[in-house]
Amino acid sequence: MWIDTHCHLDAGEFDSDRDDVAAAARRAGVARIVIPAVGRANFAIVRALAHRIEGGVYALGIHPLFAPRSSDDDLDVLRREIEASLDDPRFVGIGEIGLDYFVPDLDDARQRFFYDGQLKLAREFDLPVICHVRKSQDLVLKGLRRYGVRRGIAHAFNGSFQQARAFIDQGMRLGFGGNVTFERARQIRRLAAELPLEAIVVETDAPDIPPAWAYKQRNAPDQVPRIGGVLAQLRGIDERDLEIGTTANAHAALPRLALACA
Repeated sequence: MWIDTHCHLDAGEFDSDRDDVAAAARRAGVARIVIPAVGRANFAIVRALAHRIEGGVYALGIHPLFAPRSSDDDLDVLRREIEASLDDPRFVGIGEIGLDYFVPDLDDARQRFFYDGQLKLAREFDLPVICHVRKSQDLVLKGLRRYGVRRGIAHAFNGSFQQARAFIDQGMRLGFGGNVTFERARQIRRLAAELPLEAIVVETDAPDIPPAWAYKQRNAPDQVPRIGGVLAQLRGIDERDLEIGTTANAHAALPRLALACA
């Protein structure tokens, strides 16, 4: 089975055919779709969606791009939502959290406040994290080290080999998706080809980051097997071995996936 470790299936782009998209992914062999929250307003939405679709699981967190519009007490709300979800087999961790230095003029103090606060929650509840690391790999890693968080996924990884190894040493897996299918994405393709297989998970970030064959189109979780095929080709291994390996890696990164599979 394949696992899409990062898919915003609650996004408005799926409003007209969300159930059909989930069903198509299932038919394609995608057994699990991880749906991360981005802020207080969609905590309940991602939970309900994960329970409605076959194979859906969810994470709860405040995305750095949503930090400027979030209030301090959203961390208290998140804590209560985490506590209420601990017995839910479809709840897998804290995400999407992190830092972003690609978007200009994003309030640095606010995103750091929420990132640090959520790392404290991850440590307190011993939960993995799904991290946004766009132009922020070193600072995200510094936070993981500071708070002793040693499990999760660095989503849409696009750093150096040195940074990749540092995340791996911290116990994190690295997410690869549509970007790896573009021949011009040489650094990402080198990472995907040369890093240990044990470090890699597959994702879509749907509806964003579509693969090369769907350039400028809406991305969807049914693309995971074909993206995985590209990864296998880059690594020179059988696609089935890539599927088995990345599925095991997803379970290691998000151990509560085993509850959803039970």
